[in-house]
Amino acid sequence: MRAGGLAAAAAIAAAAACLAVPAAAVDGVTEVCSLDDARFTEISGMTYSQRHEGVIYLHNDSSGGPRIYAVDAETCVTLATLTIDGIEARDLEAIASGRSAKDRPVLWIGDIGDNRSSWPEVRLHRVREPKVLRDRTLSARTYRFTYPERPLNAEALLADPASTQVWVVTKQLARGTLYALPRRMSRTEVNVARAVGPAGALVTDGAVSPDGSRYALRDYVDAEVFDGLPPGSDPQTVYLPLQLQGEAMTWTADGTALLVAGERDDRLLRVDLPGDRTVAVEPGTSPAPTTPSPNGEALPIAGEAEGPQLTARQEGQLPVLLLAGGLVLAAGGVIATAEWARRRAPGAPRG
Repeated sequence: MRAGGLAAAAAIAAAAACLAVPAAAVDGVTEVCSLDDARFTEISGMTYSQRHEGVIYLHNDSSGGPRIYAVDAETCVTLATLTIDGIEARDLEAIASGRSAKDRPVLWIGDIGDNRSSWPEVRLHRVREPKVLRDRTLSARTYRFTYPERPLNAEALLADPASTQVWVVTKQLARGTLYALPRRMSRTEVNVARAVGPAGALVTDGAVSPDGSRYALRDYVDAEVFDGLPPGSDPQTVYLPLQLQGEAMTWTADGTALLVAGERDDRLLRVDLPGDRTVAVEPGTSPAPTTPSPNGEALPIAGEAEGPQLTARQEGQLPVLLLAGGLVLAAGGVIATAEWARRRAPGAPRG
Protein backbone atom coordinates (compact mmCIF):
# COMPACT_ATOMS: atom_id res chain seq x y z
CA MET A 1 0.00 0.00 0.00
CA ARG A 2 1.35 3.40 -0.91
CA ALA A 3 1.86 6.04 1.77
CA GLY A 4 -0.01 9.17 0.85
CA GLY A 5 1.48 12.61 0.30
CA LEU A 6 4.63 14.45 1.22
CA ALA A 7 3.85 14.29 4.93
CA ALA A 8 3.93 10.50 4.88
CA ALA A 9 7.20 10.48 2.98
CA ALA A 10 8.75 12.90 5.44
CA ALA A 11 7.55 10.90 8.45
CA ILE A 12 8.89 7.65 7.08
CA ALA A 13 12.22 9.16 6.06
CA ALA A 14 12.70 10.76 9.46
CA ALA A 15 11.87 7.54 11.29
CA ALA A 16 14.16 5.51 9.07
CA ALA A 17 17.05 7.91 9.56
CA CYS A 18 16.71 8.18 13.33
CA LEU A 19 15.37 4.84 14.49
CA ALA A 20 16.44 2.19 11.98
CA VAL A 21 17.24 -1.06 13.78
CA PRO A 22 19.50 -3.75 12.30
CA ALA A 23 18.11 -7.25 11.89
CA ALA A 24 20.49 -8.54 14.56
CA ALA A 25 18.71 -6.35 17.14
CA VAL A 26 15.91 -8.93 17.23
CA ASP A 27 16.74 -12.44 18.44
CA GLY A 28 16.44 -15.07 15.74
CA VAL A 29 16.47 -12.59 12.85
CA THR A 30 19.16 -12.60 10.17
CA GLU A 31 19.57 -10.71 6.92
CA VAL A 32 19.68 -13.26 4.11
CA CYS A 33 20.57 -10.98 1.20
CA SER A 34 19.74 -7.67 -0.44
CA LEU A 35 16.87 -7.33 -2.90
CA ASP A 36 18.67 -4.73 -4.99
CA ASP A 37 16.79 -5.23 -8.27
CA ALA A 38 15.82 -1.64 -9.14
CA ARG A 39 12.34 -2.82 -10.14
CA PHE A 40 11.52 -3.90 -6.59
CA THR A 41 10.16 -0.54 -5.54
CA GLU A 42 7.09 -1.53 -3.49
CA ILE A 43 7.33 -5.20 -2.54
CA SER A 44 3.86 -6.15 -1.40
CA GLY A 45 3.59 -9.94 -1.71
CA MET A 46 5.87 -12.96 -1.54
CA THR A 47 5.52 -16.75 -1.64
CA TYR A 48 7.66 -19.88 -1.89
CA SER A 49 7.92 -22.08 -4.98
CA GLN A 50 6.47 -25.58 -4.95
CA ARG A 51 8.48 -26.54 -8.04
CA HIS A 52 11.89 -24.95 -7.61
CA GLU A 53 13.99 -25.44 -4.51
CA GLY A 54 15.22 -22.22 -2.92
CA VAL A 55 13.04 -19.94 -5.08
CA ILE A 56 10.51 -17.34 -3.99
CA TYR A 57 8.11 -15.25 -6.05
CA LEU A 58 7.45 -11.61 -5.25
CA HIS A 59 5.68 -8.63 -6.76
CA ASN A 60 5.14 -4.91 -6.32
CA ASP A 61 1.74 -3.40 -5.69
CA SER A 62 -0.12 -1.13 -8.11
CA SER A 63 3.08 0.49 -9.38
CA GLY A 64 4.54 -2.77 -10.68
CA GLY A 65 2.17 -3.75 -13.46
CA PRO A 66 1.01 -7.34 -14.10
CA ARG A 67 4.36 -8.93 -13.30
CA ILE A 68 5.81 -11.29 -10.72
CA TYR A 69 9.47 -12.12 -10.23
CA ALA A 70 11.20 -15.41 -9.46
CA VAL A 71 14.06 -14.75 -7.03
CA ASP A 72 16.78 -16.91 -5.53
CA ALA A 73 15.98 -17.00 -1.80
CA GLU A 74 19.65 -17.24 -0.80
CA THR A 75 21.30 -14.67 -3.09
CA CYS A 76 18.32 -12.40 -3.97
CA VAL A 77 19.25 -12.71 -7.67
CA THR A 78 16.26 -12.26 -9.99
CA LEU A 79 15.88 -15.47 -12.01
CA ALA A 80 12.88 -14.64 -14.19
CA THR A 81 10.30 -11.97 -14.90
CA LEU A 82 6.81 -13.41 -15.41
CA THR A 83 4.28 -11.16 -17.12
CA ILE A 84 0.62 -12.07 -16.60
CA ASP A 85 -1.29 -11.72 -19.84
CA GLY A 86 -4.65 -10.01 -20.04
CA ILE A 87 -5.07 -8.78 -16.48
CA GLU A 88 -5.39 -5.29 -15.06
CA ALA A 89 -3.03 -4.83 -12.12
CA ARG A 90 -5.30 -2.46 -10.25
CA ASP A 91 -3.76 -3.02 -6.80
CA LEU A 92 -1.89 -6.31 -6.52
CA GLU A 93 -1.33 -6.92 -2.83
CA ALA A 94 -0.66 -10.63 -2.28
CA ILE A 95 0.53 -13.89 -3.81
CA ALA A 96 0.18 -17.48 -2.54
CA SER A 97 1.29 -20.97 -3.58
CA GLY A 98 -1.54 -23.45 -4.04
CA ARG A 99 -2.71 -26.43 -6.04
CA SER A 100 -5.10 -26.85 -8.95
CA ALA A 101 -7.92 -29.39 -9.10
CA LYS A 102 -5.55 -31.52 -11.19
CA ASP A 103 -2.94 -31.34 -8.41
CA ARG A 104 -0.62 -29.01 -10.31
CA PRO A 105 1.29 -26.26 -8.49
CA VAL A 106 -0.26 -22.84 -9.09
CA LEU A 107 0.28 -19.27 -8.00
CA TRP A 108 -2.65 -17.20 -6.78
CA ILE A 109 -2.25 -13.45 -7.28
CA GLY A 110 -4.58 -11.20 -5.30
CA ASP A 111 -5.76 -7.95 -6.86
CA ILE A 112 -7.49 -7.31 -3.55
CA GLY A 113 -6.27 -3.87 -2.46
CA ASP A 114 -9.14 -1.42 -1.97
CA ASN A 115 -7.91 1.48 0.14
CA ARG A 116 -11.24 3.30 -0.09
CA SER A 117 -13.31 0.11 0.44
CA SER A 118 -15.35 1.00 -2.61
CA TRP A 119 -14.81 -1.62 -5.34
CA PRO A 120 -17.97 -3.68 -5.99
CA GLU A 121 -15.69 -6.66 -6.70
CA VAL A 122 -12.03 -7.64 -6.45
CA ARG A 123 -10.09 -10.31 -8.30
CA LEU A 124 -7.94 -13.38 -7.90
CA HIS A 125 -5.74 -14.51 -10.77
CA ARG A 126 -4.43 -18.06 -10.98
CA VAL A 127 -1.42 -19.07 -13.10
CA ARG A 128 0.39 -22.38 -13.40
CA GLU A 129 3.79 -22.27 -11.79
CA PRO A 130 6.26 -22.61 -14.69
CA LYS A 131 8.46 -25.70 -14.94
CA VAL A 132 11.32 -23.63 -16.37
CA LEU A 133 12.28 -20.26 -14.93
CA ARG A 134 12.89 -17.77 -17.73
CA ASP A 135 11.39 -14.44 -18.78
CA ARG A 136 8.01 -15.29 -20.24
CA THR A 137 4.32 -14.42 -20.40
CA LEU A 138 1.80 -16.54 -18.53
CA SER A 139 -1.93 -16.85 -19.09
CA ALA A 140 -4.23 -16.51 -16.11
CA ARG A 141 -7.63 -17.65 -14.95
CA THR A 142 -9.43 -14.77 -13.27
CA TYR A 143 -12.03 -15.12 -10.52
CA ARG A 144 -14.07 -12.18 -9.27
CA PHE A 145 -15.35 -12.06 -5.71
CA THR A 146 -16.86 -9.78 -3.13
CA TYR A 147 -17.64 -9.82 0.58
CA PRO A 148 -21.15 -10.48 1.91
CA GLU A 149 -21.49 -7.21 3.81
CA ARG A 150 -19.72 -4.45 1.87
CA PRO A 151 -16.46 -3.76 0.00
CA LEU A 152 -13.34 -4.17 2.13
CA ASN A 153 -9.61 -3.60 1.80
CA ALA A 154 -7.31 -6.63 2.00
CA GLU A 155 -3.60 -7.34 1.60
CA ALA A 156 -3.26 -10.97 2.77
CA LEU A 157 -3.92 -14.10 0.74
CA LEU A 158 -3.63 -17.69 2.01
CA ALA A 159 -3.71 -20.87 -0.08
CA ASP A 160 -3.77 -24.52 0.96
CA PRO A 161 -0.68 -26.11 -0.64
CA ALA A 162 -2.62 -29.37 -1.09
CA SER A 163 -5.98 -28.18 -2.45
CA THR A 164 -7.80 -25.40 -4.29
CA GLN A 165 -8.88 -23.66 -1.05
CA VAL A 166 -8.02 -19.96 -0.75
CA TRP A 167 -8.60 -17.46 2.06
CA VAL A 168 -8.38 -13.65 2.21
CA VAL A 169 -7.72 -11.57 5.34
CA THR A 170 -9.03 -8.01 5.42
CA LYS A 171 -6.88 -5.10 6.56
CA GLN A 172 -8.78 -2.96 9.05
CA LEU A 173 -7.82 -0.69 11.90
CA ALA A 174 -9.30 -2.35 15.00
CA ARG A 175 -9.37 -5.91 13.70
CA GLY A 176 -9.74 -7.76 10.43
CA THR A 177 -11.71 -10.80 9.34
CA LEU A 178 -10.62 -14.09 7.78
CA TYR A 179 -12.73 -15.04 4.75
CA ALA A 180 -12.85 -18.33 2.86
CA LEU A 181 -13.46 -18.35 -0.90
CA PRO A 182 -15.52 -21.15 -2.44
CA ARG A 183 -13.37 -24.21 -3.06
CA ARG A 184 -14.71 -24.28 -6.62
CA MET A 185 -15.06 -20.71 -7.80
CA SER A 186 -17.08 -19.60 -10.80
CA ARG A 187 -15.27 -17.82 -13.62
CA THR A 188 -18.44 -16.20 -14.93
CA GLU A 189 -20.27 -15.12 -11.77
CA VAL A 190 -19.07 -12.95 -8.89
CA ASN A 191 -18.15 -15.28 -6.04
CA VAL A 192 -19.02 -14.39 -2.45
CA ALA A 193 -16.49 -14.89 0.34
CA ARG A 194 -17.58 -16.37 3.68
CA ALA A 195 -16.33 -15.11 7.04
CA VAL A 196 -14.78 -17.91 9.10
CA GLY A 197 -13.04 -16.08 11.94
CA PRO A 198 -11.49 -12.89 13.31
CA ALA A 199 -8.01 -11.62 12.51
CA GLY A 200 -5.70 -9.03 14.01
CA ALA A 201 -5.51 -5.38 13.08
CA LEU A 202 -3.75 -4.03 9.98
CA VAL A 203 -2.80 -7.45 8.56
CA THR A 204 -0.46 -6.86 5.61
CA ASP A 205 0.32 -10.43 4.50
CA GLY A 206 -0.12 -14.09 5.31
CA ALA A 207 1.14 -17.50 4.24
CA VAL A 208 0.47 -21.20 4.80
CA SER A 209 3.52 -23.35 5.50
CA PRO A 210 4.69 -25.68 2.70
CA ASP A 211 3.38 -28.78 4.51
CA GLY A 212 0.06 -27.14 5.42
CA SER A 213 0.54 -27.63 9.16
CA ARG A 214 0.64 -23.94 10.11
CA TYR A 215 -0.11 -20.51 8.77
CA ALA A 216 1.07 -17.04 9.69
CA LEU A 217 -0.35 -13.52 9.50
CA ARG A 218 1.75 -10.37 9.85
CA ASP A 219 1.09 -6.74 10.56
CA TYR A 220 3.58 -3.86 10.67
CA VAL A 221 5.02 -5.01 14.00
CA ASP A 222 4.54 -8.72 14.72
CA ALA A 223 3.41 -12.00 13.21
CA GLU A 224 1.02 -14.58 14.59
CA VAL A 225 1.60 -18.25 13.78
CA PHE A 226 -1.39 -20.62 14.02
CA ASP A 227 -1.53 -24.40 14.10
CA GLY A 228 -3.45 -26.01 11.22
CA LEU A 229 -5.21 -24.40 8.32
CA PRO A 230 -7.44 -21.33 8.75
CA PRO A 231 -9.07 -20.49 11.06
CA GLY A 232 -6.37 -22.40 12.96
CA SER A 233 -5.68 -22.62 16.68
CA ASP A 234 -3.10 -21.82 19.38
CA PRO A 235 -1.74 -18.55 17.96
CA GLN A 236 1.84 -17.71 18.89
CA THR A 237 3.19 -14.17 18.62
CA VAL A 238 6.53 -13.79 16.84
CA TYR A 239 8.47 -10.54 16.92
CA LEU A 240 9.41 -9.11 13.54
CA PRO A 241 12.29 -6.73 12.74
CA LEU A 242 11.41 -3.10 12.21
CA GLN A 243 10.24 -2.40 8.66
CA LEU A 244 8.31 0.82 8.27
CA GLN A 245 6.11 -0.73 5.56
CA GLY A 246 6.55 -4.44 6.15
CA GLU A 247 4.04 -5.93 3.73
CA ALA A 248 5.46 -9.25 2.49
CA MET A 249 6.00 -12.62 4.17
CA THR A 250 6.43 -16.27 3.27
CA TRP A 251 7.89 -19.47 4.72
CA THR A 252 11.24 -21.12 4.20
CA ALA A 253 11.05 -24.44 2.34
CA ASP A 254 11.52 -26.46 5.55
CA GLY A 255 8.80 -24.53 7.39
CA THR A 256 11.01 -23.60 10.35
CA ALA A 257 11.28 -19.86 9.65
CA LEU A 258 9.55 -16.92 8.00
CA LEU A 259 11.02 -14.70 5.29
CA VAL A 260 9.90 -11.07 5.42
CA ALA A 261 10.38 -8.05 3.16
CA GLY A 262 8.81 -4.66 2.72
CA GLU A 263 8.50 -1.47 0.78
CA ARG A 264 11.42 0.95 1.03
CA ASP A 265 13.58 -1.82 2.51
CA ASP A 266 15.85 -3.92 0.30
CA ARG A 267 16.57 -6.59 2.94
CA LEU A 268 15.27 -10.15 2.75
CA LEU A 269 15.10 -11.15 6.41
CA ARG A 270 14.79 -14.58 7.99
CA VAL A 271 12.83 -14.89 11.24
CA ASP A 272 13.42 -18.19 13.02
CA LEU A 273 10.47 -19.78 14.81
CA PRO A 274 10.69 -21.59 18.15
CA GLY A 275 10.70 -25.37 17.77
CA ASP A 276 10.53 -27.50 14.63
CA ARG A 277 7.07 -28.95 14.15
CA THR A 278 7.14 -29.23 10.38
CA VAL A 279 8.34 -31.63 7.74
CA ALA A 280 10.10 -30.36 4.62
CA VAL A 281 8.24 -30.89 1.33
CA GLU A 282 10.29 -31.69 -1.73
CA PRO A 283 9.76 -29.21 -4.61
CA GLY A 284 7.43 -30.60 -7.28
CA THR A 285 5.62 -32.98 -4.92
CA SER A 286 2.21 -32.66 -3.34
CA PRO A 287 2.17 -32.06 0.43
CA ALA A 288 0.52 -34.56 2.72
CA PRO A 289 -3.30 -34.33 2.76
CA THR A 290 -4.63 -31.74 5.11
CA THR A 291 -7.94 -31.30 6.87
CA PRO A 292 -10.08 -28.64 5.19
CA SER A 293 -11.22 -25.61 7.10
CA PRO A 294 -14.43 -26.40 9.01
CA ASN A 295 -17.65 -24.95 7.71
CA GLY A 296 -19.49 -22.54 9.95
CA GLU A 297 -21.96 -19.72 10.04
CA ALA A 298 -20.88 -16.48 8.44
CA LEU A 299 -19.55 -13.99 10.97
CA PRO A 300 -20.47 -10.30 11.06
CA ILE A 301 -17.97 -7.87 9.61
CA ALA A 302 -15.32 -6.39 11.83
CA GLY A 303 -16.68 -3.66 14.03
CA GLU A 304 -20.23 -4.98 14.49
CA ALA A 305 -21.38 -5.38 18.06
CA GLU A 306 -22.09 -9.11 17.80
CA GLY A 307 -18.92 -10.06 15.94
CA PRO A 308 -16.33 -12.56 17.20
CA GLN A 309 -14.61 -11.70 20.44
CA LEU A 310 -11.23 -9.99 20.40
CA THR A 311 -8.22 -11.94 21.60
CA ALA A 312 -6.10 -10.54 24.42
CA ARG A 313 -3.50 -9.43 21.87
CA GLN A 314 -6.11 -7.58 19.81
CA GLU A 315 -7.51 -5.87 22.92
CA GLY A 316 -4.02 -4.74 23.82
CA GLN A 317 -3.55 -3.28 20.36
CA LEU A 318 -6.77 -1.25 20.28
CA PRO A 319 -5.62 1.95 22.04
CA VAL A 320 -2.50 2.27 19.91
CA LEU A 321 -4.29 1.42 16.69
CA LEU A 322 -7.20 3.78 17.31
CA LEU A 323 -4.71 6.54 18.03
CA ALA A 324 -2.96 5.70 14.78
CA GLY A 325 -6.24 6.12 12.93
CA GLY A 326 -6.68 9.58 14.41
CA LEU A 327 -3.20 10.59 13.34
CA VAL A 328 -3.91 9.35 9.77
CA LEU A 329 -1.57 7.58 7.40
CA ALA A 330 0.95 10.44 7.30
CA ALA A 331 2.25 9.43 10.74
CA GLY A 332 2.04 5.68 10.11
CA GLY A 333 5.77 5.11 9.88
CA VAL A 334 6.50 6.88 13.16
CA ILE A 335 3.68 5.09 14.99
CA ALA A 336 4.85 1.69 13.77
CA THR A 337 8.39 2.48 14.93
CA ALA A 338 7.25 3.55 18.40
CA GLU A 339 5.03 0.48 18.81
CA TRP A 340 7.84 -1.81 17.66
CA ALA A 341 10.16 -0.34 20.28
CA ARG A 342 7.49 -0.47 23.02
CA ARG A 343 6.80 -4.17 22.52
CA ARG A 344 10.49 -4.94 22.77
CA ALA A 345 11.11 -2.93 25.93
CA PRO A 346 12.26 -4.95 28.98
CA GLY A 347 9.27 -6.57 30.64
CA ALA A 348 6.89 -5.97 27.75
CA PRO A 349 4.38 -8.80 27.14
CA ARG A 350 4.91 -10.95 24.05
CA GLY A 351 1.33 -10.96 22.87
